[in-house]
Amino acid sequence: MILGTASDVGKSILCTGLCRVFKQDGYKVSPFKSQNMALNSYITNNGKEIGRSQGIQAEAAGVEANEYMNPILLKPSGEMNSQVVLLGKPLSNMSAREYRAQFLTNAREIVQIAINHNKQNNDIMVMEGAGSPVEINLKDKDIVNMKAAEMADAPVILVSDIDRGGVFASIVGTLTLLNEEERARVKGLVINKFRGDVSLLKPGLDWIEQYTQKPVLGVIPYVRDLDIDAEDSVVLDSTKHGYGEYASVQIAVMHLPLISNFTDIDSLKKEPDCNVYFVSNLGQFGSPDIVVIPGSKNTLADMNFLNKTGLAQRIKAFANSGGTVIGICGGYQMLGEKIIDSKAIESALNQVNGIGLLAVTTIFEQHKVTTRTKAVLPANTLPYIKQDITIDGYEIHMGKSNLLKNDCLLLVTERAGQKVQDTDGAISNDGKIFGTYFHGIFDNGLLRRSLINNIRKNKGLAELTEPIYDHIEAREKAFNRLAEHFRSHLNMEKIYEILDLQ
Repeated sequence: MILGTASDVGKSILCTGLCRVFKQDGYKVSPFKSQNMALNSYITNNGKEIGRSQGIQAEAAGVEANEYMNPILLKPSGEMNSQVVLLGKPLSNMSAREYRAQFLTNAREIVQIAINHNKQNNDIMVMEGAGSPVEINLKDKDIVNMKAAEMADAPVILVSDIDRGGVFASIVGTLTLLNEEERARVKGLVINKFRGDVSLLKPGLDWIEQYTQKPVLGVIPYVRDLDIDAEDSVVLDSTKHGYGEYASVQIAVMHLPLISNFTDIDSLKKEPDCNVYFVSNLGQFGSPDIVVIPGSKNTLADMNFLNKTGLAQRIKAFANSGGTVIGICGGYQMLGEKIIDSKAIESALNQVNGIGLLAVTTIFEQHKVTTRTKAVLPANTLPYIKQDITIDGYEIHMGKSNLLKNDCLLLVTERAGQKVQDTDGAISNDGKIFGTYFHGIFDNGLLRRSLINNIRKNKGLAELTEPIYDHIEAREKAFNRLAEHFRSHLNMEKIYEILDLQ
């Protein structure tokens, strides 16, 4: 089990890399995190929703993701409230107090079932903790850190981030606050995100090993530009991604307070001469060529945010002046005329007006759609699409959008592996405004490049001719690069000894 001295020390990426290392070495591997809180989620092939990190770790392990890899997923839906997803399906919305008082009491049984399933069906289970294992106020009902390690009888590796400073104090402090039995479970230490000459760190490494009586299993240098999906919105703190303010094509993404599945725009960042930047107020709007409204965990609340900040009016004015506006999932709902939640499924707001750029009304229903989906974007549906394009994506939504006038965007051909005949999305008459429930739509290279080249053509620029970025190929390369990096800087022989797999 990988535990950290704090949040964001690199637990997820270490688990991802180890999953690929173990796969390369011939083991059947399952990632696991008993409880995850994230707005970016992952849909398994059987339509179950889990944390995106565990889904990506399953890809690194070369196995099909399933709900037992992340039995409890918390999706924040507002101040101190989250939707609880249990074994891949929504259970209910709970406040933090309700969750702790009512749900956690019986949660260990569910976690144990998931642990047993993974242990029985795999050679190695790579477990990830959350935050710090010594949050004193939370420890009595722990299901994700040391208690999970105990339930699985798993050895623990403790990871700390040297980049933020205080690495030795954080290691010693964490070990001190563990009880004797928990300390005995910790079999080694990893120092992550190191920059510089590791020989200068040696006196500190010698001291920490002597003081804690725990071996340092590796010092991992800081690694950048991995094509691996991020799960937390901390990555959005840097507002600009891509080629910067001098790029020819500027793409403004609305930074909604409850933004979800923002990995949808990752592939756009890879297009040459493009800049993707996040907007949370009018001063950041700039002069975009494309505006993207991404997914939201609370569409009505985030629509209110766009109205209150004046961004809704700015987006409408941008569209009316001929700008390209794209909405994905919750963003698609916001492009419509009305969003109705009379049963308070997602929000207590009941009903809000959308931006009104598409003739669509969305009504929230109790049933949550979670499915892998395939569709066709027919030729000429968008003026710059000259051939049929097959789109692979996934859906996560509780609202149903009804077209009042606009044409649909996609012809849906498959859901959850079953052939269907359905439609998705809506498009304006001039093709400059469209919305869809398809997460991952921009991962289609031909659609993405055609969109960008259409903007370039309208600006009098030459079309891009560089090879089109392939996110699947790039991710595989990233997994292998990460595994090579960890093999170079971790004592894998000692780790296999800890696992009793020498």
